Amino acid sequence: MSTNLTTETARTSPLFKARMAGVFWLMTIVLGGFAASSGDKLVVSSDAAATATNILTHESLFRWAVVTNLLATVCYLGATLLVYVLLKAVNRNLSLLAAFFSLTGCAVSGISFVLNLAPLAILGHAPSLSVFSEEQLQALALIFLKLNAQAFNISMFFFALHVLTVGHLIFRSTFLPRILGVLLAITGACYLTNSFANFLSLPFQAYMFPFVAGGGLLGEGSLTVWLLFKGVNIQRWNEQSSLSQ
Repeated sequence: MSTNLTTETARTSPLFKARMAGVFWLMTIVLGGFAASSGDKLVVSSDAAATATNILTHESLFRWAVVTNLLATVCYLGATLLVYVLLKAVNRNLSLLAAFFSLTGCAVSGISFVLNLAPLAILGHAPSLSVFSEEQLQALALIFLKLNAQAFNISMFFFALHVLTVGHLIFRSTFLPRILGVLLAITGACYLTNSFANFLSLPFQAYMFPFVAGGGLLGEGSLTVWLLFKGVNIQRWNEQSSLSQ
């Protein structure tokens, strides 16, 4: 009985939740990175025929990219829930708003998964598509992939708002280092800039990837490492949580 009580107390501890949030965030980064590197290298944005050939030749890799992206989204949902529970000690309403931004981004990601799988159906030579020529089917498949890229940009806009809000809450917290909040704000700014650069087709959009990748590792990576190895200051979390109620 005493052992069960101790285990239950450990699971409800903010330190345990912080480390689990770190685990989920780490899995999101790893799985999302694999999905992006695997799927993107198959797409040739200016060549529908080459893209179709790459997808059909490496169909298993293409499908695994979609699956890992789906798993990354599920992990991000887990991180979102745990971060909400931790940061509601700072401000419940703002923490709820951050979670809402993340959930919206994940919902848009769900749409992008459908768009990403569409080329497999289009290029699968289904009898109902026999009225289209091979070139038309290849062009249609590429259009769906480009729509998927735009859906991804929309989801990243909401993820940027999530990261910015979380960064603000961390900066206001007493149980996590303020520098993590600053780094997350930089990450969110990089994500937002990249999204608007793509939406508005700005000239510098082609040069944004290093800033997005670097900003993500700087902010989300730093927070992940801190949550995994340090967690939160339990005493200060309890103090701030009691004040916010």
